[in-house]
Amino acid sequence: MLGDVSEEPAWAVWEAVQSMYEQVEAELGRRLGSGSQLSCTDYKVLAALSSHHDGRMRLFELVESLGWEKSRVSHQVSRMTERGLLDKTPCPNDGRGAYVGPTARAREAMAEAEPAYIDAVQDLLGETLTHTQLAALRDAAETVLAGMTDPNRDGDRP
Repeated sequence: MLGDVSEEPAWAVWEAVQSMYEQVEAELGRRLGSGSQLSCTDYKVLAALSSHHDGRMRLFELVESLGWEKSRVSHQVSRMTERGLLDKTPCPNDGRGAYVGPTARAREAMAEAEPAYIDAVQDLLGETLTHTQLAALRDAAETVLAGMTDPNRDGDRP
């Protein structure tokens, strides 16, 4: 069990960030679900694929892009494939591997959902936070992420 860390600044920030993320994601899911064929998780997968140069990825690339566990990505891809949102095509260089890409149905659903998703993010963050707060939040997030990938980081702060 954790000791009393509730007064620690990093812990308090982590709890606030985690709570904000969970609640914003839940609200995005509600808003997407009300007018879309896509869940918030579907949207994230399709957005990751659409950011790739040819719109498709190998499973390990999708895992890296999303930052999820391999099993979570694999299950999500299977569910989306069963629902006709993703296609798997064999990888010509690796007989065991496959590329995952969106179907025409997924591209249509994404085109319908994207404006609502963008509007919801703008409503939840852009209309709530000032430009200065948005910039500070982005800067803090990018700094934490960069620190996690720094090969010289040893876990100790000077």
